[in-house]
Amino acid sequence: MYEQISKNKRLSYVLIVVVTALLVVLGYAIGVATGLSYFGLIIAVIVAVALGLGSYFKGDAMVLAASHAKAVTHDDEPQLYNVVEEMSIASGNPMPKVYVINDSAPNAFATGRNPEHSSIAVTSGLMAKMNREELQGVIAHEMSHVRNYDILFATLVGIMVGAIALMADFFLRWSFFGGSRRSSDSNSGALGMIMLVAALVLAILAPIAARMVQLAISRKREYLADASAVQLTRNPLGLASALEKIAGDMEQLEVANRATAHLFIAQPIKKFSDKKRGLFDTHPPIGERIAILKAMAHEAPASAPSPAT
Repeated sequence: MYEQISKNKRLSYVLIVVVTALLVVLGYAIGVATGLSYFGLIIAVIVAVALGLGSYFKGDAMVLAASHAKAVTHDDEPQLYNVVEEMSIASGNPMPKVYVINDSAPNAFATGRNPEHSSIAVTSGLMAKMNREELQGVIAHEMSHVRNYDILFATLVGIMVGAIALMADFFLRWSFFGGSRRSSDSNSGALGMIMLVAALVLAILAPIAARMVQLAISRKREYLADASAVQLTRNPLGLASALEKIAGDMEQLEVANRATAHLFIAQPIKKFSDKKRGLFDTHPPIGERIAILKAMAHEAPASAPSPAT
């Protein structure tokens, strides 16, 4: 488990470097292709910083609002609040804010920028369909996302992917409306045409590549959060059972969309199959996750205590 955690952390850093490099290269190529030299790179940095600051300070509020999540207290949902409090103590993190989404599909996600500014949201369907051990496993998974700073990783990568898509879309629209012809006139010669073609190719491929990297980070972080959750609960079967129930539930989570799907503990958009591994999957196959958790249960000492007692 510890080896998997270390491997996933290293890979996440590498993938973030790749996305950052894509942003820089795309900005530079667009700048050269349009005859603006390093101006495109400067614009890329400005866009990334602006999006970064907005998402860093207000990203969690936007996600919670988009998911129609409502803040709850101990008096509103005592069992949920107690379980979140238990996992907060077990992880050594501050108590996050607790939210409930009024939807019968079982699911949950964590958001925020750090453990001191974090929130955990669960659906009403999750609370209704899970027993306490299963609910504890789900909350431990989400608390692990907070403890492992996955919520910050997701925000940072989302910012850079958004910046790449925005720049690529702007350049393609500019080229479509005649900007490429004006640029080729001002940058005559083979080098100018090569840079223009390279920029066009990058503008098409960079958003796709960046999105693939974003989803790869999301998939690796789900494995990491599962392993970390077992550290907190000492009960891998609780989370495994919860994932089995979520996988078997065919209700569609109405508030989920492509922008927020990667945040949830399991794929919330049921029309996307979870049976086959794909480059654009937001989550690893849930069957693999369940199998790994059950294998952990067989390897763990039978007398391992649970923090829920």
